[in-house]
Amino acid sequence: GVLLGLGRFDWAQAATAGDYKALVCLFLFGGNDGHNLVVPTQAQQYAAYVAARGALALPQNHLLGISDAAQGAFGLHYAMPEVQTLYTQGHAAIVANVGMLVQPTSYAQFNAANYPLPLNLRSHSDQVVQMQTGVPNASGSSGWGGRALDVLTYNYGYNATTSFPVAISMDRPALFCDGAIVQDVSLRPGNALDQNGLNLYPPSAAAARAAAQLQIVSTSSGNDMIDAANKVMADARALNPLLKAAQAGVSFTQAFPSTDLGELLQEIARVISLNAQLNVGRQVFFCSLGGFDTHSGQDYQQWDLLQQVSQALDAFYAATVQLGLADRVTAFTLSDFGRTLQPSGSGSDHGWGNHHLVVGGAVRGGRMFGRYPLMTNYGAFNASNDDYADNRGVMLPSVSLSQYGATLARWFGASDADLDTIFPTLPNFSV
Repeated sequence: GVLLGLGRFDWAQAATAGDYKALVCLFLFGGNDGHNLVVPTQAQQYAAYVAARGALALPQNHLLGISDAAQGAFGLHYAMPEVQTLYTQGHAAIVANVGMLVQPTSYAQFNAANYPLPLNLRSHSDQVVQMQTGVPNASGSSGWGGRALDVLTYNYGYNATTSFPVAISMDRPALFCDGAIVQDVSLRPGNALDQNGLNLYPPSAAAARAAAQLQIVSTSSGNDMIDAANKVMADARALNPLLKAAQAGVSFTQAFPSTDLGELLQEIARVISLNAQLNVGRQVFFCSLGGFDTHSGQDYQQWDLLQQVSQALDAFYAATVQLGLADRVTAFTLSDFGRTLQPSGSGSDHGWGNHHLVVGGAVRGGRMFGRYPLMTNYGAFNASNDDYADNRGVMLPSVSLSQYGATLARWFGASDADLDTIFPTLPNFSV
């Protein structure tokens, strides 16, 4: 499929010399409130924002100013000065109003009977799965990150000479990293898979036990379940020295924050540092931060979470610069869905469309891609505008997850024909 308005979403430049690329997905579990991630500061739009948001509205003098040449003046949430700097330096971009869509959807179509819509909109469990599978209208058993690796590995020979994992989720398994062929490997920060049971004295006893274990896991038992378990152990044994080398081999000039997310992204940076010596051509990573389901107490909770995101992404970008890989590593956000513009007490409720961040040296930064909804269209809500799905201020997506993901996958190396395999509904968004 031809990406709808691809030129408009062409925020990724071609990488320079060196044939390594990595996609790093940062999932914000719970549904981040995009309305307060990026706020319009032009007078009329900001006034409409304040009127709609009530107590959730951020004071204008707290917002961190950014601008887009086509869409005007905006402000980032005041917890994100590092992202503001990345944006103004051209290393970060915003993609506005992204969401799950089966096909382009207007307000009238959304309200029409039998119009194809994503399954179970505003359901955490369903939308988390759909965002990772890229399939809005059916169950999916593989993720679009994993399928992108399938295509690049088995159609073009990337990663053919490496045994190192190319799909890695941090701290928990992730459907995003699972392909039909490529499988996700889940690692924990700081855990090099050392085995306590091999910590014996004298060293000869440890060596004998290790040799016996190797013999066990490399010998077929004739039982599929036992052989599968042995393969997991054999893979862990092979990974152990490589992970220890990653932990010891690089010291980052800019310290990562001492947060869970900081540790996750630091471990990803360490693994990325091994790409050349391990003959890795393409990798996908998944990490996450939870707590964005802000039905109450949103002011402090979102400030705390977005501060963690901003600081960790900044340190991660600095690490890729230090490694000489800034233009070959792209980090981006996903979340279950956006939230309502209209508050619900001290929080907000489940929405649909949402704004996302893309960070990296290959990003055409300092710009906003997609169409930011006009706050004045909410204030004069009617069926003639397509910015909102209802009078609670749920954004009606103008950019599909398929378009967002396909732009990333295209930068990653997938052809236009490949993209239809990775994103089954992408042909619905042809020009």
